[in-house]
Amino acid sequence: MSTVTEPQFSEARLVEIKALSKRYPHQKSALMPVLYMAQEDFGYLSMEVQQMVADTLSLKIMEVREVVTFYTMFREQPCGKYLLEVCTNASCMMNGAYALLDHMTASLGIKAGETTADGMFTIAEVECAGACAGAPVVQVNNMYHENVTANDMDALLTKVRAGEVI
Repeated sequence: MSTVTEPQFSEARLVEIKALSKRYPHQKSALMPVLYMAQEDFGYLSMEVQQMVADTLSLKIMEVREVVTFYTMFREQPCGKYLLEVCTNASCMMNGAYALLDHMTASLGIKAGETTADGMFTIAEVECAGACAGAPVVQVNNMYHENVTANDMDALLTKVRAGEVI
């Protein structure tokens, strides 16, 4: 019989969260930074991790869920080593984001929201990357790439596959 262990923040992370929480008038105000910490520590925000965050901040699970499900930067599923986030909001859409997204999904053989079989890439469509002047924008593990073309994306994927730092 195997036992599943519940996720736990490290002692160092708990000290960091406690110090962070003191900066806010209410525990709930620390929720977004603590969710970022949890995602960094655990890779994604499973229901167990979300419950751990709720318990850590003395919040209800629904208060955590409201934030996790609203913001696109929080992931509830594991993703590939490289998260490719394609902005498809107005400026990006007008500058070819959907064609770029179609090119990426065809090149990688997956749909938006899926991960390649080798666990290397996940494609995500996001609402707004906040970089309209550089549309279309693709974030690769939170690093912005602006005015991206299909050729630019192919070159970037080739570099990543070759082990080059992007």
